[in-house]
Amino acid sequence: MNKVLILRIAVIVIGSIILIFSTMRPNKSTKVTEPKSNFEVIDNYKGCDVVRYAPPNAANYHYFLDCQK
Repeated sequence: MNKVLILRIAVIVIGSIILIFSTMRPNKSTKVTEPKSNFEVIDNYKGCDVVRYAPPNAANYHYFLDCQK
């Protein structure tokens, strides 16, 4: 066989092996983020917390009183 053809095949095989191992390697830059709370205490009313709830993917708020004692 021609030496150039053998060299091309070797480069393709080595490149494929490097590509396979680099894609199988776990990503080191993954971050663990804490989930954002949709509840927020915004005020107090007669000893109760006024809580604002923001539903995900909605453009409105719901307010309620939390009177746990």
